Amino acid sequence: MPRISATKQAILAAALELGASHGISGTTMDEVAERARVAKGSVYYNFASKDKLFEELLTTGVGSLSDTLRAARESAAGFAAIEAMVTDMLTLIAENRALAKMMAAEIFRTDRAWQNTTSGLRREAVAEIGTALLPLVPAGTSESSRLLMAGGIFGATLMGGLEWLLFTPDTPVTEVAAAILFTFSGGLAKGATP
Repeated sequence: MPRISATKQAILAAALELGASHGISGTTMDEVAERARVAKGSVYYNFASKDKLFEELLTTGVGSLSDTLRAARESAAGFAAIEAMVTDMLTLIAENRALAKMMAAEIFRTDRAWQNTTSGLRREAVAEIGTALLPLVPAGTSESSRLLMAGGIFGATLMGGLEWLLFTPDTPVTEVAAAILFTFSGGLAKGATP
């Protein structure tokens, strides 16, 4: 992996901070340059456009998420793999709050220049969960249904993680994971308590 310059790192960090607080649409390249404490020309030297800048941020973030989910899936089997994936995804969200906030706002949008890139990476992340679901779903479950289930777990974990960080950040990650997993384990349908 090529080494990233300090200037490029500063630009990415500034864009992430601004994108998380103002949204991508509400962030300008001038603001990124000012926050990064670099000349505007340096921003454009490293990134041809705002779209390219945020595409790199989102691509890196979603790629990291896929790697985290893959490692969690490979660490366990059955429902334990789903538990590990949800817990590790929540941990990643907690460690990268600004990126998680920006991803939640952008990952399902279809009108962005980077949509094809992030869409493919999101499919990879959901496919990891879908692979973990293979031994858990009834025989004859269609691939599209299994991937919808995986997308539900992905979406609930991402949004549940943001809800947690915004409103109850002192709750331990294990408790947040247990609450999210409870809804997928059939506990609600059985009338059980978490």
